[in-house]
Amino acid sequence: MDLDLTGKHALVCGASQGIGLAAAQALAGLGADVTLLARREERLRELVATLPTDKGQTHGWIAVDSADTDTLRAKVQALVSARPVHVLVNNTGGPPPGPVHGAEIAAFEAAYRQHLIANHVLAETVVPGMERDGYGRIVNVISTSVKEPLQGLGVSNTTRWAVASWAKTLATELAPKGITVNNVLPGSTETPRIEQIIDNTSAKTGRTRDEVFEKMVSEIPMRRFARPEETAAAIAFLCSPAASYITGVNLPVDGGRTRSL
Repeated sequence: MDLDLTGKHALVCGASQGIGLAAAQALAGLGADVTLLARREERLRELVATLPTDKGQTHGWIAVDSADTDTLRAKVQALVSARPVHVLVNNTGGPPPGPVHGAEIAAFEAAYRQHLIANHVLAETVVPGMERDGYGRIVNVISTSVKEPLQGLGVSNTTRWAVASWAKTLATELAPKGITVNNVLPGSTETPRIEQIIDNTSAKTGRTRDEVFEKMVSEIPMRRFARPEETAAAIAFLCSPAASYITGVNLPVDGGRTRSL
């Protein structure tokens, strides 16, 4: 099985922690040169120094807020002008929890800009280089809410579905060029995001954090949350040469929690 990404350049968003950081580490482990993208420059400088370089890789970073569309486009355009991106991992923290009824319009606008619009801007910027070099992988880290809406995540559910539809359409359009577009759908994962959801649920229901945690775990057939590196392994596979004939799929990495087919 060909998992070798030596000579390929990966841009990983949300790479300062959680699934994004784990994905960057996994891709570097397969030989890719990795550019980390997140908001905190000091944190990115520290993390770049920890990535594997045993295959002669050169790693870098871009400090930018993905919601700042113009700056995001300009910084990534400068990056690809120096070296094309062959692998794009779109990954951004989810919108604040809450019901869809009563949600402010501004919350939807902010979520769409941070997720759908940012993903589109990045894809439009990197795809020409993928075409020229004959290698392209785009993986969007979304959520299992693409298959089953999650209670208390109204704005997130809505936005994630929009990203999934965009990705499916893009996958069809880019398939003749050999560029794949896939979505990884994490379930409950040991990240700051899940802590936010637990805290929010505890505050709204009056249950303790332990009670909320136990309830969430009980709904997962594997009876535990995922580790970020487990989700990263699925991302890395879809970015590899071995996944060349897989495109347009939604892959849950959720310990069996999603009940739909």
